[in-house]
Amino acid sequence: MRKIIGVLGLLSVAFMAGCGSSGSSAPATQVSGAVADGYLQNAQVFLDKNGNYQLDAGEPSTMTDANGAYTLSIDPADVGKYPIVAVAIKDQTIDKDTGLAVPNSYVLCTPAAGVSGTVSNFISPMSTLLREKLEANPGMTLAEAMTQLRNQLNMPVGMNMTGDYVAGSMAGQYQQQYQEMHQVAQQMAGLMGAESGLVMNGNNVNMGRFRSMMGQINQNMPQITDNVGQGLGMSSTFMNSMKTQMQTTLGGMPAASGFMNYSGGRMTPGTGMMSGSAMR
Repeated sequence: MRKIIGVLGLLSVAFMAGCGSSGSSAPATQVSGAVADGYLQNAQVFLDKNGNYQLDAGEPSTMTDANGAYTLSIDPADVGKYPIVAVAIKDQTIDKDTGLAVPNSYVLCTPAAGVSGTVSNFISPMSTLLREKLEANPGMTLAEAMTQLRNQLNMPVGMNMTGDYVAGSMAGQYQQQYQEMHQVAQQMAGLMGAESGLVMNGNNVNMGRFRSMMGQINQNMPQITDNVGQGLGMSSTFMNSMKTQMQTTLGGMPAASGFMNYSGGRMTPGTGMMSGSAMR
């Protein structure tokens, strides 16, 4: 009898131990939002867990729907830890502003600090610039980066610089300002797409060139904003000069370069010349 009881006791302990080791993990967090220059349909979206701006095995991913919306299922421990990246894919992603496929691929992202499972996560040229400001300045907070961007665009204090400017441009207190932000974002995306051949090679992203490109856009944000304010487009003298200078700068960088703090320059309007300076 004692042997039987002993065996049953051992089996009971083993069963309980087995139950404890097979406990389920916490349910995934649903992280949702939209991707825009204008809303981008059929863009690739993923959690960039290794920070290389391209989709790798094991990274949660999805494609945007007809309204540019997406939802990622993410481990709760990863929310706010990694940035979300979106890729507008040449001849596949539809820009809802034009109804046409984008002519060149380009990369957008949002800073890890801004990723949330409780609010919409809007990915755009503006959020991309915010992320790159933080990458170049490790001591900077997201709030400080937003203040800097707000000042560059000459926007009022109450505006949410990570908000959906497409929706905001349709109604609300800052409708006119969000319309202007949307137009600036369109021109930022135009610059990013124009450099696609130097920044991207298929699905691979040259991180050094990408960050240099964003640094140059950052340094010229007031001039890009002025270009929009004057009703000028991508073919203006300033924008053509900027595209040419960016191509020269990026083309002079190594074809294969890794992670680096990007540097940019501020172009003097009307000259086509860019003075080198680190992004601040």
